[in-house]
Amino acid sequence: MGSLAARRRLAAALLASFLALFLGWTLPASASRDAAADALIVVNKSTNELAYFKDGELVRVFPVATGKTEDLTPEGTFPIANKIKNRPYYKEKIPGGDPANPLGKRWLGLHVGDTVGTTYAIHGNNNEKSIGKYVSAGCIRMHNEDIEWLYDELEVGTKVVVTSSKLTFEELAVEHRYEVLAPFNAAIAVNGASFPLEKPLVLYQGVTYIPLRQGFELLGGIVHWDAETGLVTSTVGERAIVHRPGTAEATLDGEAAALGAPSRNRDGTVMIPLRAMATLTGWTVHWEPADRTIYMERPL
Repeated sequence: MGSLAARRRLAAALLASFLALFLGWTLPASASRDAAADALIVVNKSTNELAYFKDGELVRVFPVATGKTEDLTPEGTFPIANKIKNRPYYKEKIPGGDPANPLGKRWLGLHVGDTVGTTYAIHGNNNEKSIGKYVSAGCIRMHNEDIEWLYDELEVGTKVVVTSSKLTFEELAVEHRYEVLAPFNAAIAVNGASFPLEKPLVLYQGVTYIPLRQGFELLGGIVHWDAETGLVTSTVGERAIVHRPGTAEATLDGEAAALGAPSRNRDGTVMIPLRAMATLTGWTVHWEPADRTIYMERPL
């Protein structure tokens, strides 16, 4: 017959298949794995707060409610197993979407142990005053407005860390092997002269990023942001550069040019890969680790 654990795993797999085929629940798909890997949820029961990380940055922190006792909300790392809108409250036969439904309008089921998103979840509530308190039977409750926003951000498969800790959310993310965007301490020298940056360089997944506007302006460029089209148009020397923030491409004098990695929006500042400065402007860019300086030289 096999072990009890094996039978439970088999039963869980069969139940997951049933839910996907007959109830229309969203289950993991390869198409969403990359997006799921770029995000992280951290729930700290010590403060009853939930943090949402995306692309290496802490995006938002929300208040939550957790278990009435310390053991009710399990700690560990659990992937999101399913996403359900207006889940019925089966225990008391309350329809989904009903104002009396204690699950609210959104359910992010967690794969905890042998459960497949049917027992533990991050969900809404029917008592907003309960948020921030220790009141649940084990689930993680959020304000309805907050969970509806978060629901649209997350993919099935996103990792959720539940813990009790005095560490910061960034420290907890790193502790659980999630790479957090970090400031990169380096000086900038243009044609031998040092220039301070208004905002620091940052490092993420091995790529160093520099503020687009100041980077081009240090090289004598002119930068224009067109809010209507969402494009950044720059002129450096005789080169015309057009870039849509958030993408890994630009046009250089009308021809496609790869940046090597997508640009990033950090606190309202567009950051592009440092190496892309050389590609787009024709200047040489050289990193000197001995004095932690990035040297930019005008082409001869």
